[in-house]
Amino acid sequence: MKRLLPLLVVLITVVFSSTAQYKKGYYDLLNGKQKAELKEAAKACVKSHKTLNYTDLPNYWQYSDVYPELVNGSKRWWDMYSSEVYLLSSSQTARSSFSANKMQREHSVPKSWWSQNGNVEYTPAYSDMWNLYPSDGPANQAKLNYPLGLTSSTTFNNGISKIGNAQTGYGGGSQKVFEPADEYKGDFARAYLYVATVYDDLNWVVNYMFRKEAYPTVQPWAIQMLLEWCRKDPVSQKEIDRNNAVEQQQGNRNPFIDFPELVEYIWGTRMTDVFYLADQPNVDPTPPISGDPELTMPVNGESLDFGQAAVGHTITRALQIAGKNFTMPLEVRLVGTNKEMFAAQLPSQNGISASIINKNNGYLLQVSYTPSVVGTHEAKLTFTGGGLPEEFSIVVNLRGEALEAPEFVALTATVPTDLTNTGYTAHWNPAPEGKVVDFYVLTRVKGDGENAEIETFETQETSLKINDRDPNLAEFYYVQYSRLGILSPISNKIYVGGSSVNEMQNFSAVRIYQERGGFTIGIDSESTELIVTNINGVIVINRKNVCNGERFSLPAGIYLVKTPHNRPQKLMVI
Repeated sequence: MKRLLPLLVVLITVVFSSTAQYKKGYYDLLNGKQKAELKEAAKACVKSHKTLNYTDLPNYWQYSDVYPELVNGSKRWWDMYSSEVYLLSSSQTARSSFSANKMQREHSVPKSWWSQNGNVEYTPAYSDMWNLYPSDGPANQAKLNYPLGLTSSTTFNNGISKIGNAQTGYGGGSQKVFEPADEYKGDFARAYLYVATVYDDLNWVVNYMFRKEAYPTVQPWAIQMLLEWCRKDPVSQKEIDRNNAVEQQQGNRNPFIDFPELVEYIWGTRMTDVFYLADQPNVDPTPPISGDPELTMPVNGESLDFGQAAVGHTITRALQIAGKNFTMPLEVRLVGTNKEMFAAQLPSQNGISASIINKNNGYLLQVSYTPSVVGTHEAKLTFTGGGLPEEFSIVVNLRGEALEAPEFVALTATVPTDLTNTGYTAHWNPAPEGKVVDFYVLTRVKGDGENAEIETFETQETSLKINDRDPNLAEFYYVQYSRLGILSPISNKIYVGGSSVNEMQNFSAVRIYQERGGFTIGIDSESTELIVTNINGVIVINRKNVCNGERFSLPAGIYLVKTPHNRPQKLMVI
C-alpha cells in the first residue's frame, strides 16, 4: 500500500494495534474445511454483527477511515476514490465534516445490484462498513453502479479512480467499469469477497459480478480478477488497522484481511488444500500469476512402464507433475480397459492444487500397479483443467505385465570368510534349482536396539565383500532373493562379533533395501504403515498398508523412512 499523503506529518497518533487482534476461538470453524465448506464456515464466523444506521456512518468512519497522521492538527479522511485532501478538524463532528466537504457514503458493491420488492435497504449489507467507504463526490457520481474491472479507455480519471470502457474479458456484460488505483485494488477485492461470503443469499438483480448461490457466488471472470488483485496488492497496514477498528464499531471482522490466503483456499490456487489456522499466516503467499497455464511435466505421450509384477502384489512408480501459472486444481483421471489395476495417489479427491503445481518442484505423483490376473495390462492417465484450455489434455500411457506369484523358499546364510578387524566376506547358498532370482539382497545390521544401523545391498552373486567392519561393534547379516518385486523369507542370521561367528535370532521388523531410483521394503508382519518425507519435510509417500517386497521409485535425493515398527531410517536415492 502506497501512502498518498505528502510528508506533512507533525504528530503520529497510535489508536489501534498494528497487528490483527481477533479473539481466541473467533475463527475456529475454519479449521479442517476446504472450498465451499470453508466459505460457509467463514460466513458463520463473521456474519453476526451490529446493523449500523446508514446516516451515521461518518461517526464510525472517524475511527476506521482516517490517516494516522494529522495535517495541521486535523484528521484527514482516507478516501480511496480520489487524492483530494478532505479534513476533519477538531471543531467539527464527523457528519458536519462530511457535509462541509461534500463527501458521500459510497457502496463498494452498488446497492442497486440487489433488491427485494423494490427495496434495497432490507439487508444489513446496505450499511455494512465492509461494503461502504467515505468517497469524493465527483468520483462517486462517475462510478455509478459499474462493476470493477480494467479499462481500455476512460471517460473519468482523477489519478485514483478510472471509469471507462472495459477491456476484453472484463465487465460481465457491462460496457463500462470502475478501475481503482493499483494501491487499492486489493482493498476493494477483499471487500467484494466479504460481501460474496456474508451476503451470498442476496436477491441479486444485477449479475455483472455476483449470482445468488452459496458457492462460488462470484462470476468466473470476476473471481479471477479479484484473486489477481489480492495477489498484486497484498493486505496493507491500513487494512489491518481498519479491521480492528471496524470490529470495535460494528462487531465483526473481514476474514480475508486476517488470513490473506483464505481467498486461495476458497476460490483460487489452494482449493484442494485443507485450511488449518495453525498454518496461517506462515503459508507461502500466492504470487501474482501472469501468462497462460502451462504443464511442463509430464510430456504428452510419455510412458510409465511397471515391468513385470506378481498377481496380487503392488509396484509403485513416481511421476513428476510440474507447471506454472495454474489458477485452478489440475484434474487427474485414469481411463482405459485395465484402469482398475492402476491407481494414482492424489493429494485431494479434487486433483492437485494449483499452488502445489506452481512450486519449483511440483508434485511427485505416486502411481501403482496391482494386477489381479495374469497378462499384459494398459491404461492411461489424463491431465485436464487447472485453467488449461478445454480442448487441451496430457496423456501418460501406463503398462505392466503380470505373472503368477512365485513360490519362495528361505535361503541359507553361511559363515563369513576373510574375517579381519576391518572387514569380511559374507556368504550364502544360491536359490534352489528352478527358482528364478532377479537379484539377491543382503541385509547388514550393525549394533542393536534403537542404535542399530541397517544397510542393504543388492547383488547377482552369492557373496559380498564388507570393508568397513568395526571390531568393537556387534553386527549380523541375513539374505533374501527378489523376484517380481517380492522378497523371499529371511534366511538365518549370521552374527559377526569379537573373534566368534554365531547365529542370532533378534532382527529388525522392517527393512529398507536401497536400489537405484528407489527402494524395496521388507517386513515380517502382514503389512505396515509407511511414511516417506524428503529433506524439506514434505511427505512424498503416505501409505496405510504396505506389503512385503513392495518397490517404490523416487527422484534422487535424501529421504526419511518412517514405520511404526522401527526408528526413522535415512535413505539416499541415486
